[in-house]
Amino acid sequence: MSGLSDGIAGLFYRFAASGFLPASWFRKTDPAKVEKARRTGKLDLEIVCHCWRYGHFLTYQLSSLIKYRTDKLTVTMTVFHAADDENVTRVLRYFEKFDVPGVAWNWRELPKEKLFRRSIGRNIAAKETKADWIWFTDCDIIFHEGCLEGLADELQGRDDVLTFPRIGLGTALMEEDAEVLHKGREGPALLEIPLEDFTPYGGPRSKAKGPYQIMHGDVARACGYCEDLGLYQKPSQRWRKTYEDRAFRWIIGTQGTALEVPGACQIRHVAKGRYKQDSFMSKIRMFIRKSQE
Repeated sequence: MSGLSDGIAGLFYRFAASGFLPASWFRKTDPAKVEKARRTGKLDLEIVCHCWRYGHFLTYQLSSLIKYRTDKLTVTMTVFHAADDENVTRVLRYFEKFDVPGVAWNWRELPKEKLFRRSIGRNIAAKETKADWIWFTDCDIIFHEGCLEGLADELQGRDDVLTFPRIGLGTALMEEDAEVLHKGREGPALLEIPLEDFTPYGGPRSKAKGPYQIMHGDVARACGYCEDLGLYQKPSQRWRKTYEDRAFRWIIGTQGTALEVPGACQIRHVAKGRYKQDSFMSKIRMFIRKSQE
């Protein structure tokens, strides 16, 4: 019965977020009334990702923060994970030994039922962040050469509620036996993918969604991430797709502002390791991704 009611609630929120109902009915704090600082100089950025069974992607992401750090930002790298995900835990233990100037590691353990609903961890991070800006992302994103430096330049003096990189770069769609994925699975190590292996895909973005949501810190602390939408703060027994992205933009009243940020790269892959291998749902998702490609 709970699954049915959650399904109905999900459809309702997707209907409402399409613009059929005013967001003001569903939120306690109006983002437009939040006082937002226009900070300049060396900014503080918190990057937030959730990782479940994707330790091989996380290896590349954390490596990029070491290889392509910038003096224009201080970075807090927050990773939400579950204790029983041994591969991810091994990656985190490897990287926490690196003392990187301007980078602070922040591992946040959650029960997997809370991890599976990304808006729960994102809301926790949003309410607790001390940063000027907070970037909600996924662990298959790499902050390649020039990315963080370019972002620091673009954010100078801004008070946008939400921003995002206008152009995204991605690899070709990788099969499970791709060399890049194989290297990631061999064990924690400092790894990188040459920038020339990434090309623009999907055209220029028109909204902040998926792993490209960069929120003003003052608004994050005041409004959270879908904090007032009960379904999106409810633990789940399985990994959930982020349908709340649309609800998030609806609640805060903006699609986001596009920024010219180079080097925001994604490892694109066919199989979704978070789902049971060879399951019906896994095969369906793989077919859809190949068809879209």
